[in-house]
Amino acid sequence: MIDLPHNKKIILFDGVCNLCSTAVQFVIKNDKKDLFRFVALQSDLGQRIIKHIGIDTKTTDSIILYEPGIAYYIKSEAALEIAKYLSGGLALLSIFKVLPTALKDSLYDYIARNRYKWYGKKDNCMIPTPELKSKFLD
Repeated sequence: MIDLPHNKKIILFDGVCNLCSTAVQFVIKNDKKDLFRFVALQSDLGQRIIKHIGIDTKTTDSIILYEPGIAYYIKSEAALEIAKYLSGGLALLSIFKVLPTALKDSLYDYIARNRYKWYGKKDNCMIPTPELKSKFLD
């Protein structure tokens, strides 16, 4: 996919999930090196990226970290990889990488399955403010 910035890490997120939108705002606030760009999974670009990297959305529908031309991460691995680059000591969360992926993903999946029930859902994808528009890819 040649139309993606190769020097940025792209976070694909559930654009109608309140928890996911809050997490995006948190990442933006703590992304002091301006490493991340964001794409809603539901968007045309989100769907093209998913198809390009071969993700099955039946098994992953909440967060994907894509580093164009390098790698992609899903579920708990995506969350921990994102935390590694954030300010405020969040990189310390990478200590959880030593836990088995099955265990981390079980917890992740439990939260993901219940995210709409616990945090709610929007009718439409999040629309960034003009100040944040450059952080979102179309």
